[in-house]
Amino acid sequence: MADTVEPTGPAEPTEPAEAAPAGGATAVDEPKGRRRVGVLLVVAVLAFLIDLGSKLLVVAKLENHAAIKVIGDVVTFQVIRNSGAAFGMGQALTVVFTMIASAVIVVIWRIARRLYSLPWAIALGLLLGGALGNLTDRLFRAPGVFRGHVVDFISVQHFAVFNLADSAIVCGGILVVLLSFRGSNPDGSVHQPAEKGEK
Repeated sequence: MADTVEPTGPAEPTEPAEAAPAGGATAVDEPKGRRRVGVLLVVAVLAFLIDLGSKLLVVAKLENHAAIKVIGDVVTFQVIRNSGAAFGMGQALTVVFTMIASAVIVVIWRIARRLYSLPWAIALGLLLGGALGNLTDRLFRAPGVFRGHVVDFISVQHFAVFNLADSAIVCGGILVVLLSFRGSNPDGSVHQPAEKGEK
């Protein structure tokens, strides 16, 4: 008769498999690396200072002067006082856009508390710097506080007149959209759609 082998110890319990998160998606929740608030602030300050410096320069040198041709008649520099939003839209809603810009700044600062992603830090820094640049105009330029007109000076034929703050906001917004499509989150985690057929 064959000898039986006695178990030498209790069997190790098996851990239950973790349930997949609801919503048909999986996510890596642990943030990686260190917080990127410093990067956000550096990008925001640079965007703000470049915008502010360009506006001070063009107001001093170009206002009430003929437009300067940069690329023929396609791109010119001419100072326009804009009471609306980016690219001259909504000129009757100056106070509303001032409040929106203030709210955007608050939201970005709240997100910054859990910011670990470098691309997100750059994107939010561009948004923050651009929003601060135009908000500064609305607070300190004529005709008054919260109603100040933004200085625009980059004129593109058949398009709009805008400034560097507008450009920073647009670039930051595009980067945010691209990061969202890729599933990247501000905290450094990656949100991935579940594979087809997975329930």
